[in-house]
Amino acid sequence: MKIVSVKGMRDLLPADTAWFQRLEQAAREVFAAYNFDEIRTPIVEPTELFTRSVGEDTDIVGKEMYTFADRDGASLTLRPEATASVARAYVEHRLWDRPGLSKLYYMGPMFRRERPQKGRYRQFYQIGAEVLGGNAPVIDFELLAMLRLLLERCGIQDAELVLNSVGCADDRPAYHAALREALGARLPEMCADCQRRAQTNPLRVLDCKVPADQPIIATLPTLESFLDDKCREHFAQLRQLLDANGIAYRVDPRLVRGLDYYTSTAFEFQHGALGAQNALLGGGRYDGLTQALGAPAQAGGGIGFALGADRFVLAMQASGVVPSTGPVAVLVPLTDAELTLVLHLAEKLRREHIRVELAEPGRKLSRSLELASKLQARYAVIVGPDEAAASAVQLKDLNGGAQERVSGEALLDRLRQGVA
Repeated sequence: MKIVSVKGMRDLLPADTAWFQRLEQAAREVFAAYNFDEIRTPIVEPTELFTRSVGEDTDIVGKEMYTFADRDGASLTLRPEATASVARAYVEHRLWDRPGLSKLYYMGPMFRRERPQKGRYRQFYQIGAEVLGGNAPVIDFELLAMLRLLLERCGIQDAELVLNSVGCADDRPAYHAALREALGARLPEMCADCQRRAQTNPLRVLDCKVPADQPIIATLPTLESFLDDKCREHFAQLRQLLDANGIAYRVDPRLVRGLDYYTSTAFEFQHGALGAQNALLGGGRYDGLTQALGAPAQAGGGIGFALGADRFVLAMQASGVVPSTGPVAVLVPLTDAELTLVLHLAEKLRREHIRVELAEPGRKLSRSLELASKLQARYAVIVGPDEAAASAVQLKDLNGGAQERVSGEALLDRLRQGVA
């Protein structure tokens, strides 16, 4: 019997990974420019980490986690998201004792048992970043500016920044009471999840995705009028920084995100190519999360974001981005006599970060050129007896068809110019 992959999980073949590499390379470059360092956390964590931080009434914890008992009886979970893991590492290793803010990014697989659909898988890949140790609005601004640059580097020009303030623990009791009162007699008309959440955590009602519930949700009061002075001022200062630096945004008073640890700033970058669930990436501030995991008050607050690479790649494809695939050049020795020379040349080019492939020596030139085209190479570098004697190569442009003799010393510069 043939064995196939588990439902909702997939193989990323070379044609797919080229897109992921393009995204990951852009992310690493942008994160480095903003002085972020990489952190790598385990993919398995204690289940309590997610129930305490993400929230028991969220869909992630209530419906989607892969949780199992270890041999010693401990409850373990495949990480469904990484902010809680990064916060746990921040607390466990006392990273607040380091000078300055802890600016950390991560890349890796996450696991949620949700219904598989286009761009959504049960093993999916996230890229994210967290800033821990500070609460100032300028930290929020810098994160949003960094994300705008990342979108530009990935060729996505038309994403919309959507903002809200979801308040803090001091704001929630009065707002929860207002939500329960507003729901009133309409609650029995809503889905079973909303009916449960209205009692345990009414804020989660706003995160409902059931279409039939949306007209009722649209009538509910928003958090804006319940914000305390501190949260209201934080949001106002963030908006002033965005305005002063020409970063466009839209305020959506119903944006709450799907995790309980969010406080104050919440945001998404949305993109029309992704359909009804159009969040390209999102995140927010989570002041108090590290303290809930055991950190002292001086550990400060935090803010972060995450993007689902699977869905982000769909937006890159819709925006016409072309990933770099295939070798820059295929090296073609016309006879066995040129093989040693071509191998030395290939090694030299590879040491200079030029991606090349070697055609089988002695095969017909036409077949070697056909292989180069199928591999989507830009050039064929042909070496026969005459070229070997002259320390030169024939450089054939496979896009335009032009061919010329180039000295071996000049070849590296020509290849670099051709792919710049």
